[in-house]
Amino acid sequence: MAFSRDAYLQGLRDVAPMMLGVAPFGTIAGASAASVGLSPLEALGMSVVVFAGASQLAALALIAQGAGVAVIVATTFMVNLRMAMYSASLAPWLRSLGRSTRAALAYLMTDQAYAFSVLRYRRLPDAPRRDYYLGVATPLWVLWQATTVLGAVLGAQVPPAWQLEFAIPLTFLAMLAPAVRDRPGLLAAIVGGGVALALDGLPHNLGLVLGAVLGIAAGTAADAARPPEPAA
Repeated sequence: MAFSRDAYLQGLRDVAPMMLGVAPFGTIAGASAASVGLSPLEALGMSVVVFAGASQLAALALIAQGAGVAVIVATTFMVNLRMAMYSASLAPWLRSLGRSTRAALAYLMTDQAYAFSVLRYRRLPDAPRRDYYLGVATPLWVLWQATTVLGAVLGAQVPPAWQLEFAIPLTFLAMLAPAVRDRPGLLAAIVGGGVALALDGLPHNLGLVLGAVLGIAAGTAADAARPPEPAA
């Protein structure tokens, strides 16, 4: 399949405004990694392997609390479950690509790459798909790695007394506010947060895992119980 430069550049132009928000997020992730004792190289390794901001911050928060490996893996798995839904949604559009290409695209999956791509595919079903997706996804990957290293280097210079780990819950609060846009989302946030707080004393931070599971279940049940919207 020939490379479409126009499609790639269009993806880059579309995602450019979003990069202004990704840069500080990546810097916070790097600084948070430094606050729990990771070196800049280790922080970069985490970003390259995981490449998922919310789950990286969740893992760092659990590392700071001394959680076990199983709890960290389970929590980050649940945080990233939405990526499976994104991939399933894009799969019909990318079915013609080879397996290795689809695997590479899956690694680059982000909220932004999914949102921009699925909107374009629906609006222009005959336009090049792979290269538009890459135009959105690859600059985000490069920016994330660069800002992670920047944050880790800067964070390593900050005195421990400053307690940079406070940035982790603040960042999650900033992410939560715009995500709660309807009643199911609000119910999921209340149930998940309430359960996590109520079970905070459980060993290995299992209360956080149970809060996430029950929050997702409550939001899903509330969404399923909503009456269908009338046809336009």
